[in-house]
Amino acid sequence: RSSKTKMFNQAFAFALLSTRVAAFAPTTSSRWIARSFLSATPNAGSVDVGSSVPDVIFKTRVRIESDDENPFDWKDVTTDDIFAGKRIALFALPGAFTPTCSSTHLPGWEAAYDEMTSSLGVDEVYCLSVNDAFVMRKWGLDQGLEEDKTIGANGFKKVKVLPDGACAFTRGMDMSCVWSSERGFGERSWRYSMVVKDKIIEKMFVEGPRVENSGPDPFEVSDAGTMLEYLKSVA
Repeated sequence: RSSKTKMFNQAFAFALLSTRVAAFAPTTSSRWIARSFLSATPNAGSVDVGSSVPDVIFKTRVRIESDDENPFDWKDVTTDDIFAGKRIALFALPGAFTPTCSSTHLPGWEAAYDEMTSSLGVDEVYCLSVNDAFVMRKWGLDQGLEEDKTIGANGFKKVKVLPDGACAFTRGMDMSCVWSSERGFGERSWRYSMVVKDKIIEKMFVEGPRVENSGPDPFEVSDAGTMLEYLKSVA
């Protein structure tokens, strides 16, 4: 009996480990296609309109009182800190400093920020990428975003850059992908945007088709203009 019990425990432990590994594995194209048939949003995966956004901790940098040339310190920011009790517009992209993200995607949302937050019911706008806080801040400065130099501030005055350096939020959104053979990228975020009301996804726009190691970088529906049209339609 003890031998059978031991074999059962080993088999159970292996199955549990396999499940956990699969949960954090980048989504394959075939899994994306299968999930998209079940989603309300074209090209979305297992997380869609009506779902809660994943509970994670973002490792951010905030401004502190200091004469140092790098007057920042670490601050953990939770999903609740960003989304709870608010209506948030968020767009995610493959990487800071990359061409489409820098020439069109972020600039478009920065230009639309005032309209979204002043008359269309959005409390804040975030740009998320699987990059660390240092890279995200430097990219924001390079893009000409106006930095918020208030003590305790976490970034910029308009669009806030959100570092998902460990890919936790992106995995939780079922938006993880790789471009290892195409661009030498490891795990990154697929390009999408969404409106989140009190942690519940109200609307999503996901670029398609979703393909691992995609040659093209589709940019048709996650732009600021598409989101503005939606926000105006429900205002």
